[in-house]
Amino acid sequence: MTTEPQVIEVTLESTLKSVEKAEDLAREACAKAGFSEDDQHRVGMAVHESMINAILHGNKNDASKRVVLKIQVHPDRLEIRIRDQGTGFEPKSVRDPLEAENLLKVSGRGIFLIRTFVDEFRVRKAEGAGTEVTLVKRKYPNDRRSELGG
Repeated sequence: MTTEPQVIEVTLESTLKSVEKAEDLAREACAKAGFSEDDQHRVGMAVHESMINAILHGNKNDASKRVVLKIQVHPDRLEIRIRDQGTGFEPKSVRDPLEAENLLKVSGRGIFLIRTFVDEFRVRKAEGAGTEVTLVKRKYPNDRRSELGG
């Protein structure tokens, strides 16, 4: 028997104010789900970086475009989806910020940070237009029960 996840879904404007709102919603969901303060901070930072990417790189600061934030709270994990309305991108094209030629560059660190803060990071082309990223933070990252369905 599986429990239906709690779902929070909001459509946000492509503004920096929306970054703060999304981060706050994610941190609140983490707290209610019982994640530690450290994990709440990590997830908040991952959402922050993902929202910045969606607004600046995905929607190109276009005020007519929106970002959809969907948070699903499962008993063993938190899944967060952020979808923009931009043209999309290829994650493999993002340069590694740790390579010598990229160390002093100001951009290119967002995806690296997101991957550091969550247990899973997936990118897919959204239906229609845009990109959807999925962030997964597990309550028990070393516990294989969630992978085995138990």
